[in-house]
Amino acid sequence: MPNAHHPTIQRQDHWIEHPQGRLFARRWQPRDAAQPAAAPIVLLHDSLGCTALWRDFPAQLCAASGRRVVAYDRLGFGRSDSRGERPALDFVADEAQSYFPALREQLGLERFIVFGHSVGGGMAVHCAADFGSACEALITESAQVFAEAQTLQGIRAAKALFAHPPQIERLQRYHGAKANWVLDAWTETWLHPQFAHWSLESVLPRVSCPVLAIHGAHDEYGSSRHPQLIAQLCGGESRCEILPDTRHVPHRERAERIVKLVSEFVASV
Repeated sequence: MPNAHHPTIQRQDHWIEHPQGRLFARRWQPRDAAQPAAAPIVLLHDSLGCTALWRDFPAQLCAASGRRVVAYDRLGFGRSDSRGERPALDFVADEAQSYFPALREQLGLERFIVFGHSVGGGMAVHCAADFGSACEALITESAQVFAEAQTLQGIRAAKALFAHPPQIERLQRYHGAKANWVLDAWTETWLHPQFAHWSLESVLPRVSCPVLAIHGAHDEYGSSRHPQLIAQLCGGESRCEILPDTRHVPHRERAERIVKLVSEFVASV
């Protein structure tokens, strides 16, 4: 179907079959693609996110870059099937190993560029490391490299905020009956004592593709140490962009800036 705000963009929904449950995915494609065979940009959402919460960003990125853009709801989120158990403590690595391959296979993503927001950035790092020969570039936005005290403090504050019914009702608009599970999957996993040892530092050197690490200078869930580490530790060419007057969701707060930054970056690779 055409996108109402971007008439030159076609949007198509897909269901990805997986042994644990179906995953919802959406693809945006330029009607007259300048680079029809160019690697698509795959978006990985944050801890409370889903495809719908990217809002107009995928269509904007598709129009500006001339590339296909793909987003999907992780199992338990958005329109994807629910899951009963809370994610294991290795869930960041597991997304790349257990679910991302099904998306690639069923949508025919032989080569790709991966863009991850927040914890999706950590998952994107694993995707780039695990499928290095197929990954043309990695973009992280507001990603965490380790369980920083500032990150955990922000999660505790959010957990207290979501104790108020109107906040859960907001989540229900996007996740339906899964909203409480989504919240617990975020807060209780990150605040688990054993998760304090989680880190991407051993994974980043395995990333050999070009990397763009984006971060807001006032991100409430992590200091600028995270994008700096990503840029320093990745094995390939890397670039760190710290945006002033920006918090945890740059693609919403500075949409035009992020679209331009990412489009120019992917064009350069």
